[in-house]
Amino acid sequence: MADTLTLFTSIGLSEQKAKETLKNEALSCALKDAVTRAQHIHGPSGVDKAMGTLLYSMASRLKDTKRLAFLSESIALRKICTELQLAAALDFVKGHPQDPINQKEFEEACGVGVVITPEQIEDAVESVIKKHKEQLLKERYHFNMGLLMGEARSALKWADGKVIKNEVDMQVLHLLGPKTEADLEKKLKLVFVCVDCLGEVITGEGKSLMEQLRGEALKFHKAGENYKTEGYVVTPNTMALIKKHLEISGGQIRTRFPPEPNGILHIGHAKAINFNFGYAKANNGICFLRYDDTNPEKEEEKYFTAIKDMVEWLGYKPYAITHASDNFQQLYELAVELIRKGHAYVCHQKGEELKGHNVPSSPWRDRPIEESLVLFERMKKGVFAEGEATLRMKMVMEDGKMDPVAYRIKYTAHHRTGDEWCIYPTYDYTHCLCDSIENITHSLCTKEFQARRSSYYWLCNALDVYCPVQWEYGRLNLTYTVVSKRKIIKLVETGVVRDWDDPRLFTLTALRRRGFPPEAINNFCARVGVTVSQTTTEPHLLESCVREVLNDAAPRAMAVLEPLKVTITNLPEKSWVCTFHTNVPILHLKKFLGLLYIVMEKGYKRLTPEQPVGLRHAGYVISVQKVIKDAQGKVVELEVNCCSSDTAEKPKAFIHWVSEPLVCEVRLYDRLFLHKHPEDPSEVPNGFLSDINPNSLQVISSALVDTSVKGAKVFDKFQFERVGYFSLDPDSTTDKLVFNRTLTLKEDPGKI
Repeated sequence: MADTLTLFTSIGLSEQKAKETLKNEALSCALKDAVTRAQHIHGPSGVDKAMGTLLYSMASRLKDTKRLAFLSESIALRKICTELQLAAALDFVKGHPQDPINQKEFEEACGVGVVITPEQIEDAVESVIKKHKEQLLKERYHFNMGLLMGEARSALKWADGKVIKNEVDMQVLHLLGPKTEADLEKKLKLVFVCVDCLGEVITGEGKSLMEQLRGEALKFHKAGENYKTEGYVVTPNTMALIKKHLEISGGQIRTRFPPEPNGILHIGHAKAINFNFGYAKANNGICFLRYDDTNPEKEEEKYFTAIKDMVEWLGYKPYAITHASDNFQQLYELAVELIRKGHAYVCHQKGEELKGHNVPSSPWRDRPIEESLVLFERMKKGVFAEGEATLRMKMVMEDGKMDPVAYRIKYTAHHRTGDEWCIYPTYDYTHCLCDSIENITHSLCTKEFQARRSSYYWLCNALDVYCPVQWEYGRLNLTYTVVSKRKIIKLVETGVVRDWDDPRLFTLTALRRRGFPPEAINNFCARVGVTVSQTTTEPHLLESCVREVLNDAAPRAMAVLEPLKVTITNLPEKSWVCTFHTNVPILHLKKFLGLLYIVMEKGYKRLTPEQPVGLRHAGYVISVQKVIKDAQGKVVELEVNCCSSDTAEKPKAFIHWVSEPLVCEVRLYDRLFLHKHPEDPSEVPNGFLSDINPNSLQVISSALVDTSVKGAKVFDKFQFERVGYFSLDPDSTTDKLVFNRTLTLKEDPGKI
């Protein structure tokens, strides 16, 4: 141990770093081997700190240790002299797993022997600055200097980055001079979300969702280069399987969105839909909608239909709609093969015995292969009761879970295969194999599936089938809501909400019913961005995206939710008004009658006996002549005089009004829960059902709305001026329209 510590410090590692390295047995062995090989060439004292740093970096990053000797000698012979060359060397050996390595191709790929002179660097930087000179002079030091660095590095791939940066700094200083106070001020970021002419969503960073997903933006592997991905397991047959995969896929990007058809999609699924379908679309690929229908107890036809509807509602069309059950026979045959290879066995431990961590090994783990084959066949024929036998895979998952279940017994008819099967595969078994069967290139999963990545690769390799690459991204969560299927069912069963599409929920069907446009949800996903870390977002960010879309797209109409009757006593007989809004050019004429309905609002700017007001879009000013009250003293009607706004003194305010209106029902929605995290016991000790907002729904049965909405269809959206954004509800009838308030016109500053 002491000798190894001395060896490591001799190449420039600090004593602390050397001791930390010794704790990692694999790294310690690799580094010792690499240094020993280098010393064999240069002698015990011939390995300097620069070479030692490269050897350490190589040993810590190299996954395929059979290349250790080759790379160690390349560094020792000073063919690989920089971190940039080392990165290229590691990429090359990862992309060429088969022997022998072509020395000439390797040296070309790593820039061996390439010399970049100071004059070349100076000329390259000068050329880049000349290209961007006009913008540099305009933006000065607010210009993105990284752009200059990037273009200079592209021109001189093997140049030292530090030397390029120094040259860029020097030439920029020569062009612009020293920084001024204005240069030192922080540049403000504009925050916006809109849709460009191609329908691509633009975010505050100026990047559309497609730009975030296109090409190398995510650093994903290219089709057919699975083996270059960190952690991907290469077997002797990997390259042949990938070659066959490329013959089938044609090198096309292939993704899939694989929901379980046992519930309605929610806002978190919107991110998954945008990511899976969006990544394929951005890279000219295809995306499958695959139902993971392996649990017949919880699956219903309404969920299949709703999932497809929501995917299409968000603007995506699946390349094909498939089902895990399409592959039941093939999955069964692969399970038999897994047993034959000694990688699976039939187990009789009960479900409760398999829960939790540190589960004891199965006493049936080492049962003979032939015995497991017979028992698995008996499972298929219905000899065992539910829970009496399972098929388990012989492997340990990243979270420590040992021997996950591949098949279990369920005597429940399947919605597609009926009673043909009584054994059903699990997610851990089905997922990667269906990806393989469909030749998926990028298996995109949320972060919690990272613990299953090793089992994903293990199973494909154990069966010697094509293995896609699993990539993980962060889940999207919202505050003030629950999205758990079990909890939503509880809300429905207890009568708190009507169904999965109750507008107070954040399921996609609920958001559609409330009036959220699909493009606003996509904009929201783009603004949140493609993140690896889990994201918990306030609802107001989503609501902001909704307002931006509806403000431009929703036709205007006038509505009075709590009407007060107004009789004009001196109106000319033939009076017409024109109502319109410049943002949404919908124009119509209507007869201006002597009977109106308005809202009595508090404040000196509204209609009072002393204060006349203008009628919005009408060109008239009214003033109170008589206030009529009922027996309880409540104001029930106003009699007013009317004059043209051309002759009257300009009023201090204009109010909205309706004449000959439709009587409609209006539903005003607010947050369903009182606390940000209704599932958190520290915030809500008595459980989420105790946190219901009693004012989350207010129904106004006799609101008055302008007749311009009369021909509206379900889900049509309007802006009721000065009231809010509204959408026509499916409960509407020919006799009475029902409107859901999507949002108020502005965010309530009282909400935090």
